[in-house]
Amino acid sequence: MNQRVNSVVNEMLKRGIDHLIISDPSSIDYLINYQNQPGERMYVLLLTANGNHTLFLNRLFYLDHELDLNIVWYSDTDDYVGILASYLQDANCIGIDKFWSAQFLLPLMNQTNDETCFELGSICVDYIRMKKDEKEQQLMRESSQMNDLAIDKVIQLCATGKYTEREVTEKVVDVFRSLGCSGNSFDAIIAYGENCADNHHMGDDTVLKPGDSIIIDMGGAYQGYCSDMTRTVFYKEVSDEKRRVYNLVKKANETAEAMIKPGVKLCDIDKVARDIIAEGGFVAEFNHRLGHFIGRDVHEYGDVSANFDMPVEEGMIFSIEPGVYIQGDFGIRIEDLVLVTKDGCEILNSYTKDLMIIG
Repeated sequence: MNQRVNSVVNEMLKRGIDHLIISDPSSIDYLINYQNQPGERMYVLLLTANGNHTLFLNRLFYLDHELDLNIVWYSDTDDYVGILASYLQDANCIGIDKFWSAQFLLPLMNQTNDETCFELGSICVDYIRMKKDEKEQQLMRESSQMNDLAIDKVIQLCATGKYTEREVTEKVVDVFRSLGCSGNSFDAIIAYGENCADNHHMGDDTVLKPGDSIIIDMGGAYQGYCSDMTRTVFYKEVSDEKRRVYNLVKKANETAEAMIKPGVKLCDIDKVARDIIAEGGFVAEFNHRLGHFIGRDVHEYGDVSANFDMPVEEGMIFSIEPGVYIQGDFGIRIEDLVLVTKDGCEILNSYTKDLMIIG
């Protein structure tokens, strides 16, 4: 079995988990190189401490290549939870994927021994996925390079002043596809003016006015790996206060990035950026974590926040995205992805962070 699976098994052993149920299609693909979208049907990769790994597949699923593990096929009319339970009779501690539906978990719990314990087991996979190998690192570089090109095209669209938020948002997927991506890695956020104060604003029929800030938060999916970047620009003019806040957010972004290296704690990176913004007069206005991990999924396990005192390790990739959001007025966010290197970090986005006035 491959090194990724072996690494997950080692994590299981450290945590006293002898059987691990994985249902997340992204994690299964990561571990065994098989893509599947099961819908409502049970789809499980069962890893065991003794190396007897099994994939449970509905007969409707399509297997287009050989897999180096046991495969158990079932039909819709079979007792598929019972079939899975028969492989868990000797289990002492079963780790459960955080995504596995209660419609499967609860019946399974009723069919296992009373002495069997259940634990949240996703960390066994999440921790391995946090650190990208060389191939993954290169794909993330390329994905981010595509995003640099894409955001420039979107900024040019905004500069015309002709398009509503919704119209620009609808064009983003075509921009990514024109560059060789399969599409968006998430629904792009295009926000004008006071809508920029809504972190996850959904584009509407708002049109640009001179002096508006424009938040463009977008990412593409390239060969299975996600990009994510945010830039804030201004339409036709910028006030002194917006310029001040922009420079404050930029300083927080760049100062946090400059301190990243193996051994530095994620929570301390967050604190440095948060303290800079607080010194500028904003506390409640920076209302989210500094960053999130990313890879095959746009949001993976791990936060750059006060909740994670985990030391940074080489190969980790996460976002640095401080922001200030002033309700009813404007918002500013600047986001890069960073790859932790042996003695620092590599910023995967090269698109300028200099203040831009467009239109």
